[in-house]
Amino acid sequence: MIYDEEFETLPREALKALQVKRLHQVLQRVYHTIGFYKKSFDASKIAPDAIGSLDDLKRIPFVTREDLRNNYPFGLFAVPMSSIVRLHASSGTSGRSSVFGYTRRDIDTWTQLTARSLISAGLTKNDIVHNAFSYGLLPGGLGLHYGIEKIGASVIPMSDGNSKRQVMLLQDFGPTALCATPSYALHLAEEGKAMGVDMATLQLRVGLFGAELWSEATRDAIENAFSIKALNIFGLSEMMGPGIASECLEGRHGMHIFEDHFIVETIHPDTGQTLPEGEEGELVFTSLTKEAFPLIRYRSGDISRLIPEPCRCGRTHVRMERVLKRSDDMLTVRGINIFPSQVEAILKDIEGVEPDYQLILDRVGALDQVELQVEVGEKYFSESGGVKELQTIEKRIVKDMKDYLSISPRVKLVAPQSLKEKGKKVIDNRAI
Repeated sequence: MIYDEEFETLPREALKALQVKRLHQVLQRVYHTIGFYKKSFDASKIAPDAIGSLDDLKRIPFVTREDLRNNYPFGLFAVPMSSIVRLHASSGTSGRSSVFGYTRRDIDTWTQLTARSLISAGLTKNDIVHNAFSYGLLPGGLGLHYGIEKIGASVIPMSDGNSKRQVMLLQDFGPTALCATPSYALHLAEEGKAMGVDMATLQLRVGLFGAELWSEATRDAIENAFSIKALNIFGLSEMMGPGIASECLEGRHGMHIFEDHFIVETIHPDTGQTLPEGEEGELVFTSLTKEAFPLIRYRSGDISRLIPEPCRCGRTHVRMERVLKRSDDMLTVRGINIFPSQVEAILKDIEGVEPDYQLILDRVGALDQVELQVEVGEKYFSESGGVKELQTIEKRIVKDMKDYLSISPRVKLVAPQSLKEKGKKVIDNRAI
């Protein structure tokens, strides 16, 4: 079943011609409306008109996450704020998050693309969808919500958390589809089992899962726990959110990238050299139809491989393998992307904290658990009244981590030079 057959089944040559046409349009627009791109193009001695083919795209400089932060909050917007109808943002310390704007047309386009993802999973207007992706500044929950309504299905806007109630409503409302991070889906399965509920007997038949790295073993675990077909979806907040790529009902053979709206390249993560289609490398995306926040050659940091071979479903868009690793130090904790540099930015503003820390990630059951070990001054362990001061520092760290990064770690304050594996900022004990 295909949602937008005209574009999803375009012959490859016609699809490439459409990409070139839309690329010309977006390059002209960013050059004349966004100072960052004009400076970048001029410095590289590239005129938008000189990009005559998809192969010429590699002449244009990359855009990085750091570029987004340096232009915080609205420096990369291509339209005035009067045309912006919604803002989303990544987690981050003050002034360091990335902000994404959407025009009314962007919301409509986004809705169409998430509808494609849902239809490719076999959903129809007769389905009831339990949406456990987070609602809020992160775009996952709302992005899928609008697509669910677009195809005429019923949506249960649960967001994440309050798991016991979620299990109850999975029983009472009888949803036929589940949208969540894979780890939270497994957590719901564990919660249901603890409540005496056989989750495999629910009316669920399919699930769409993403927003974190997950393996085929995790897919098997989800399918066994719920007795459903588990499909992979892919999104980037910087590009739009969910709705960039998704698996079809053929399943397990890669996610179709909606190439009429995005150009995807594969590069060597160290050299930046463009790689032949089919080789593993870092994915680089260019948005072709985004009005408010177009990005040209954005380095995603995701390592994957493109699959050019035709798919039996009839869609002609190239597929990408699941993402199992990153080219940078970004971590995903319960669907939230964080960087060690963000943790450091929080800690450096707290009096009494030493420069060294360790972020220790474990998986307890299906959920990520975070412990933040932080060195503090020796005086707090020797002076009278030190216990109270340690408690004050600990509460401040917990609060700032929650406020800025939306995670709640267990904080352990330790004496200087007492951290194990000195110099290692992150210890990730999780198995994907």
